[in-house]
Amino acid sequence: MKLHDSLYPAMATAFATDDLRKEFLIAGLFRPDSAEFHYWDTDRTVLGGVLPLSQEVPLPSPTELRSAHFLERREAGVVNLGGPGFIRVDGIEHRLEPLDALYLGRGAKDVVFGSQGTGQPARFWLLSYPAHVAYPTRHVAFRDVAGARLGQRESANERTLYKLIHPGAFPTCQVVMGVTRLEPGSVWNTMPPHTHLRRSEIYLYFNLPPGQVVFHFMGRPQETRHLIVREGEAVLSPPWSIHCGAGTSNYSFVWGMGGENQEFTDMDPAPLAALR
Repeated sequence: MKLHDSLYPAMATAFATDDLRKEFLIAGLFRPDSAEFHYWDTDRTVLGGVLPLSQEVPLPSPTELRSAHFLERREAGVVNLGGPGFIRVDGIEHRLEPLDALYLGRGAKDVVFGSQGTGQPARFWLLSYPAHVAYPTRHVAFRDVAGARLGQRESANERTLYKLIHPGAFPTCQVVMGVTRLEPGSVWNTMPPHTHLRRSEIYLYFNLPPGQVVFHFMGRPQETRHLIVREGEAVLSPPWSIHCGAGTSNYSFVWGMGGENQEFTDMDPAPLAALR
């Protein structure tokens, strides 16, 4: 099969810093009592943040979706990055503790986000893709998820990966999400890196101490670039791009994927010897 590559990967190597950040970095996602969303044409992704502080925040239906309600033709995964909160779906309330996830299936109409207290508000990260089947809403308690230990202290990449929304737990149309937490003294994630032509990915970095940053590496393996990423910011990772990073301290991130293949191990390795 002939792959008709676009010129965009080659163009991205020539972007100035501001242009690279404009294309692949999303900031300002978490604003009090607001729902902030972005549409990315790769895999028709919608991503956003909801921060209910002094009041409940309903899931909006942006005019760009041309739908009666947000989930009319879509599904979504949500991870709570803040304090205890809840999501009310068509009148049924689901309480989410820190790092709990909620899968929202196609067809859910009335979705409302809230915090259990204003002192430590919930902070919801949402990732959405088109859906062809209506699967039921599913709550994933973080305390019930067994993490996979990865990396080594000697290579500064000791970390634990938690799969939250994935085919091994329950069916979805596209969305796959999880959380990776790095141990103190470790800074590298996803090294050596990889690409996956059959799906795109988004990284949302959090638990970064004040003043600390992550250097997120992207681009084709032979022409890498980097982005400086701060707390609560997201990176768009196209299928042709590697995605890995190193922080000035340990941190956590939510990884989320959508596309034609949900198989977690479907990766095209980018060996360290081939990186430039």
